[in-house]
Amino acid sequence: MQYTLEKVKFYKDGSFHSGEYSFCTDSIAISSTEMSGGIISKFNNCFVFPAFCDVHVHLREPGFSYKETILTGTKACARGGYTDVFSMPNLNPVPDSVENLKTQLDIINNDAVISVHPYASITIGQKGEELSDFEALKDMCSGFSDDGRGVQNEEMMREAMIKVKKLGKIIVAHCEDNSLLFGGYIHDGEYARLHGHKGICSESEWKPIERDLKLAKEISCKYHVCHISCKESVELIRRAKADGVDVTCETAPHYLVMNDMDLKEDGRFKMNPPIRSEADRLALIEGLKDGTIDMIATDHAPHSAEEKSKGLEKSLMGVVGIETAFSVVYTHLVKTGIITLEKLIEVLSINPRKRFGLPETNDICIFDLDKEYIVNPNEFLSIGRATPFENEKLLGECKLTVCNNKTVYEKL
Repeated sequence: MQYTLEKVKFYKDGSFHSGEYSFCTDSIAISSTEMSGGIISKFNNCFVFPAFCDVHVHLREPGFSYKETILTGTKACARGGYTDVFSMPNLNPVPDSVENLKTQLDIINNDAVISVHPYASITIGQKGEELSDFEALKDMCSGFSDDGRGVQNEEMMREAMIKVKKLGKIIVAHCEDNSLLFGGYIHDGEYARLHGHKGICSESEWKPIERDLKLAKEISCKYHVCHISCKESVELIRRAKADGVDVTCETAPHYLVMNDMDLKEDGRFKMNPPIRSEADRLALIEGLKDGTIDMIATDHAPHSAEEKSKGLEKSLMGVVGIETAFSVVYTHLVKTGIITLEKLIEVLSINPRKRFGLPETNDICIFDLDKEYIVNPNEFLSIGRATPFENEKLLGECKLTVCNNKTVYEKL
């Protein structure tokens, strides 16, 4: 059945248009707020966007369903306005073989409420010692990543890029030099010095990026950099793009709106890479504005309450963010005039789909941009509750998400 939304603004051809918006769905509930003629009046004065796409989420299944499941994770994604997400391979079993990846795909096919595109691992067991069978996995995965563990050996990465190029796939790199970590767990900056914490230097991130960019240029491999957090990474990728390297990158909302002096002695502020300095944050914003940073991903990484209750030093790394991503960036960067709403939709929806070969979508999400709410983790659909934005007042609430002509989230 077709429904028409009055007095909405919808995104089309890179800009917004006022008027009516029609779409078909087989499962939108008819409510008493509807007007005659199939008009859903409760969405008046809202914005209709092409549904969002996140190329970096952790759905934790198989292997860690106490942290998150495919079902709970994809319901959380739908609540955030997402209908396409790419799931990371740090699972048990690791998707390094057809058999192991099929285990994950079976759960996705049974339980996911949106479209999930899994990565296979670059190396067997993500141990960095032997490459996975790329040829056998190529038609089952969206790309290859060892997220959570950087590929430490340059020759191993070179061999991976050569094989991936032949298959027309993409390397999705977690860039972290283990030899430069020195037991650190937050940014090696002012907050660490003031509070006696061990720091993670920015070089541990940008040095592997520098290495990989040289390889990607030499091999002409499609290369994507996960969760960049520091100014040096932005500049290296900016230069590589100008030099013709086939590289894209992502950052996450918390890196764009927080610096290390916003930290608190709480595990909900601990993630990898860490929130860095104000200079790094400003460089990321400039990279977002000039197109160096292609997309915003959440690195949605749920853990149990116990695992996140041990402070900055002892808690596991990772925070949730899929349900608040749009609102965080809209509130802090769009409403303040730093970027446009069009730019936000570009980096949340258009660019990730284009880079990872997804077709233009008919999926939509509808947001009330005037709706103000306070972030309450107890209301999350994700099992994970650890967010640095807890109790923050945000603007922009998702009212409806439609995936494959089905309503997968509705705010009643």
